[in-house]
Amino acid sequence: MSKLTQSFVRTVEKPGSYHDERGLILRVNAKGTKSWILRYQLDKRRRDLGLGAFPAVSLKAARLAVDSYRLDLSQGIDPLTKRATLKSQQVIKSQAAVTFRTEAERYISTHRQSWKNARHAQQWSHSLRDHVYPMLGEMPLVRIETEHVLDVLVPIWNSIPETAFRLRNRIELVLDAAKARKLRDGENPARWRGHLDKLLPRQKQVKVPFAAMPAEQLGLFVRQLDSLEGNAARACELLIYTACRSAEVCDARWSEFDLAAQLWTIGTARMKAGKTHRVPLSASALQVLEQQRGKHPLFVFPNARRSGSLPGNAIRRVMGTLKAGGYVPHGFRSTFRTWAAECTDFPREVCEMALAHTLDDKVEAAYNRGDLLDKRRQLMADWAAFIAQGATVELSPQALAD
Repeated sequence: MSKLTQSFVRTVEKPGSYHDERGLILRVNAKGTKSWILRYQLDKRRRDLGLGAFPAVSLKAARLAVDSYRLDLSQGIDPLTKRATLKSQQVIKSQAAVTFRTEAERYISTHRQSWKNARHAQQWSHSLRDHVYPMLGEMPLVRIETEHVLDVLVPIWNSIPETAFRLRNRIELVLDAAKARKLRDGENPARWRGHLDKLLPRQKQVKVPFAAMPAEQLGLFVRQLDSLEGNAARACELLIYTACRSAEVCDARWSEFDLAAQLWTIGTARMKAGKTHRVPLSASALQVLEQQRGKHPLFVFPNARRSGSLPGNAIRRVMGTLKAGGYVPHGFRSTFRTWAAECTDFPREVCEMALAHTLDDKVEAAYNRGDLLDKRRQLMADWAAFIAQGATVELSPQALAD
């Protein structure tokens, strides 16, 4: 006859172990938490098997569980071993259900906020969509081996080497994250050193400079740009006058500007080098900003829906409208740097700091911790004056495309 009753189980509060029939024990701890234990002996060893907590598991349910496990014991089956086996099978089944696409999207979502450039997440998504998902997207993580990674990389390894190498790194990171979440075991098949570096040929490092507009054409281009309406045209103007990167300009916030001090301060989170960059604003740059006042409370250059900042390709589309599609926005930085070297007497370090470049000489950089703001302010004023002077020179629109 049973020793425990439903009433007793419900009301007992004193810590201790209370025995029922067939090895069933109700354990009450010092905090009043109640749990069920099946105590049994197998191969002359006493073992305890947890059956769950009360009231989630009732007295009746606990007794039924004991009956089931006692039946296993009568057949020589250890309930603890059986439970571990079932759990392992469930883990394997759950692993098989997780595809590379699912884990990659989880990885992007997890790390999106920590990436300095908001467009980095878009680059991840697009590159995986175009090159990896067609082969690995729906493949379970546990099945991905070295040959599958090679199937993705080999066709593009020499034709688009930079993209291929970035994809290899992204695949490796996703699979590392999967292993950390216990969705994979063993070595990472996308690992480079000591693995894929032995299976893929060494890539030729060919650096192709950005297509940059010649400085003598810049004045006319800015004059034509000024005739266009829209946030993208104004963003392109600020890009030119400040020699900043597209992402820095397109994502510019009003909170970064001190117009009275004629200064734009871009925080570390938005800078490629992870270092705050102060940009002196010329009168021409300030005029661009004045035209943007009141268009959005947060972003200087809002997108068409006013839901965020200007998309990264907007400046390039404007350049195409003015028949300057053969050049790229980043090329204006090269135009500025070439002009500064050939047409001014400003020291090299002043020109490099204007581009937010770090000094190559580590010792020099260690001692020179300033940002030469006053000297750069004069440099940017001279740059704006050069552009204004060039705007008076007549060049045909066809010259911009040549």
